[in-house]
Amino acid sequence: MWSWRILGLISFAFGAIGLFLPIWPTTVFWIVAALAFARSNPAWAEWIYARPKIGPPIRTFVETGALSHAGKAAALGGMGLSAAVIGFAFWKRPVPLSIALSILGFGALFVMTRPRAPSDS
Repeated sequence: MWSWRILGLISFAFGAIGLFLPIWPTTVFWIVAALAFARSNPAWAEWIYARPKIGPPIRTFVETGALSHAGKAAALGGMGLSAAVIGFAFWKRPVPLSIALSILGFGALFVMTRPRAPSDS
């Protein structure tokens, strides 16, 4: 129980950084926080779900595993931007470059294979 709460608090804090730092992802960390809070303190998960712009898509993903078209586009766009930055930073270092791009590739594959959120239909 405490381990879930600690994971939720850390994930929530990391996600909060994204509110002030545009290149930092908020949603993915708050999804982890909501999942952890659902197991340790459901009221805290409900607080995340109640956030006007970010809460409903997080609830949809946690409950159904589905992503909206806009959510998929934003995630893939962010991964594409990350790939460009990583490529620029590590183009002379093939091992870290291939590891980072492989991780991004698996992440992109995961996002592309998620079902479409019911509100997108």
